[in-house]
Amino acid sequence: MRVTRLSVRDFRNHARAELELGERLTVLYGPNGAGKTNLLEALYFACLGRSCRTSNEREMVRLGQPLTRVEVEGVAADGRHTLEVGFAPGEPRRAAADGARVERLPDVPFRPLVAVFLPERLELVRGAPGGRRAHLDQFVAALWPARSLTRASYSQALGQRNAALARVRRGASPSLLDPWDAELARHGAQLMADRAEAAQLLAGPFAERAGELGLPGPARLRHRPRSPASNAGELAAELEERRATDLDRGFTTHGPHRDELELSHDGRLLRTFGSQGQQRVALLALLFAERDALLARGRAPLMLLDDVMSELDGQRRERLSDLVLAGGQAVVTSTELAHVPGHDLPGVVVALVEDGAVSPAEVAVGAPL
Repeated sequence: MRVTRLSVRDFRNHARAELELGERLTVLYGPNGAGKTNLLEALYFACLGRSCRTSNEREMVRLGQPLTRVEVEGVAADGRHTLEVGFAPGEPRRAAADGARVERLPDVPFRPLVAVFLPERLELVRGAPGGRRAHLDQFVAALWPARSLTRASYSQALGQRNAALARVRRGASPSLLDPWDAELARHGAQLMADRAEAAQLLAGPFAERAGELGLPGPARLRHRPRSPASNAGELAAELEERRATDLDRGFTTHGPHRDELELSHDGRLLRTFGSQGQQRVALLALLFAERDALLARGRAPLMLLDDVMSELDGQRRERLSDLVLAGGQAVVTSTELAHVPGHDLPGVVVALVEDGAVSPAEVAVGAPL
């Protein structure tokens, strides 16, 4: 679904705001603290039913107000659709698709995929491996929706095996672990295969985009599995071999829940040795590599890019704008409109954000797209 309109009520610093989105690019500009990032968060919240910035949902409700509500409208191949989500602090979220109540917005078939760049998302590059594993699994689900349950099935089997380990430690027979070894290995082998295939698909585009955006030296993305197993039988054998260690420590120490997605340049891990600027470029390169892969399958995500231009020179800004305009739909924020090359192209929507208010901006139109 291509998003055409955002409507918010009492979200962060916005009492009421309406935003019309361009078919390809929307630029939000204005001073720091005006609420540009809040609008990106509102778009994310309306599409997925959760925040991309905080786990404390009370922060999303405008100070002194009892509830918040966000709605997006859009167009898909089968016509127009709406997504809506809102809540009052301390109460469950209420989400709807085309006016019908839904339990989970991610399960709505027409809702748009969303990719987001925020400065705080640099933790994806520099943080613990768990965040990168989860991100790769989300990409797998976006690429191949039929495989979306693999990680959940693996996590459930992992929990059951850990519970069985606890019972064996209390005196139960070690044979209690046999069925859970087999179950964990079955889902684990598939999970590793999905991750390896997705990482292989991303590796080339990641290196290319990183180079274009200024990451020095050869950039590399690779899936590094904890297990060398190539099938479920081999993984089950490895789990059995490690039972003594697992029983001693009280949890499963081996398997794809210990995998890593490595991002590096010049043979050095960006997580450990990359500067903040290099980590920013790596995150952008990863998101655009994913966009390329999804675009090839006709499912380009809505890209929400917060303050992406501020640390780039003019040449890199031009290249990033070219990437943004190359396909799909994007919303970009900036304190300076001049920092966004292409903002004056026909079809680009520009809005000024000031003190929680959103207004269309008059921009002289440049050459056609």
